[in-house]
Amino acid sequence: MADPKGFLKHGREVASRRDVAERVQDWNEVYPDGIGRALLPIINTQAGRCMDCGIPFCHQGCPLGNIIPEWNDLVWRDDWDGAMDRLHATNNFPEFTGRLCPAPCETACVLGINQDPVTIKNVEVSIIDRAWGSGYVRPQPPEWLSGKTVAVIGSGPAGLAAAQQLTRAGHTVAVYERADKIGGLLRYGIPEFKMEKKHLDRRLDQMRREGTVFRAGVDVGGDLTGDKLLDRYDAVVLAMGATAARDLPVPGRDLAGIHQAMEFLPQANRVALGEAPTSDGSDQIVATDKDVVIIGGGDTGADCLGTSIRQGARSITQLEIMPQPGEDRPAGQPWPTYPMTFRVSSAHEEGGDRVYAVSTQEFVGDDDGRVASLRLVEVDATFQPVEGTERDIPAQLVLLAMGFTGPERARPEGPGLIDQLGVDLDERGNVRRDASYAASVPGVYVAGDVGRGQSLIVWAIAEGRSAAASVDAYLTGSTTLPSPIKPHERPLVV
Repeated sequence: MADPKGFLKHGREVASRRDVAERVQDWNEVYPDGIGRALLPIINTQAGRCMDCGIPFCHQGCPLGNIIPEWNDLVWRDDWDGAMDRLHATNNFPEFTGRLCPAPCETACVLGINQDPVTIKNVEVSIIDRAWGSGYVRPQPPEWLSGKTVAVIGSGPAGLAAAQQLTRAGHTVAVYERADKIGGLLRYGIPEFKMEKKHLDRRLDQMRREGTVFRAGVDVGGDLTGDKLLDRYDAVVLAMGATAARDLPVPGRDLAGIHQAMEFLPQANRVALGEAPTSDGSDQIVATDKDVVIIGGGDTGADCLGTSIRQGARSITQLEIMPQPGEDRPAGQPWPTYPMTFRVSSAHEEGGDRVYAVSTQEFVGDDDGRVASLRLVEVDATFQPVEGTERDIPAQLVLLAMGFTGPERARPEGPGLIDQLGVDLDERGNVRRDASYAASVPGVYVAGDVGRGQSLIVWAIAEGRSAAASVDAYLTGSTTLPSPIKPHERPLVV
């Protein structure tokens, strides 16, 4: 245990973000010199609040099985190298989760029953940022090669985790990505102000040095068909994510100026990185001097909000059909479940209006066929319109951030990779897998959102690690790789 009285002596404390007026002028992370450095003055004390519970429920909240009390204790004792070893034992990419994960481990923290929980996520990112800064993170190439080849389709967190585990196990791994650079949504879906891409790039450099091969700009299913994939590799891991965006089929949806969030965000990310916004030379979707309406109150909506602010939107309104949650944990979502409470992201601190319990009825256009306003109505607890509450709000740019319905299947030219491989789908349209992450086609395995459906980054990494263990056993007859979760496991709910 760290400090036996730490949780009695010290309250929860987090790092201070840069002033709003300063940070909205650039695309850098919102913490001065990065969150890891910003946390250093307070993190030992915060780690000392960990009670090292007899039954650490933070493990239940985290599908990776992070050994949280141990690395909290090591940070409190100033043993940063030991903490890094514990952290990397269960998590390939703590610099990603420490910045992007909503921290279900913290809502499961035992201290959180009647106090503010331990800042687990902040301790995590402090450990990894310090390790990178000290040069402690090094490539771990395999000691021998198995002679087996594996293709990983998709370079998001699930695909990267599977690839790194399989490479370190001695297999020859190639990661395919249809975008022009590796990283999936980590690359072009996450704004710089949440995670600067230097954190992704140095991890990819480590993986290259270990032996993983990256092949970006390859449209698997088009440039490389399913049949050729199976002929060329001993095993295939499908990790393409759930990228079919949920649409909003209301009158006026075909008006110009209405876009999916994942049309808008990648372009903004490219420009922030000094790249052309599109590969075909088309104009960038921008929020500059426009009234922006974001439909969807989740993390993607908040990313659209922060991006629109930095582009100089005239006004921004974020709509959510659910009622506004309270500040405290609801009675129907008791500890250690992940509660729906009112959360304020860094983007919400920067501006914009949040409107709850409303539903979009229609998009209204101008004479040029562009969206000019959005007609909404308030809804009751059953999401039924409340009579007399209709109103119009100005909107020259509407961004749909309502989540995803599953993996993409259709291609303009014909069947996509999923149909080419002939793998079975479940009742939700995700790729079906058995208890070992195997699809219905021999040698094909499934990791991440393509099999689970839209989920969190921490679940994606856990599935990538677990699927890698099954692939290793399939190729060699046994495995020593960890398998933290089964495909059927879900977050604890009441």
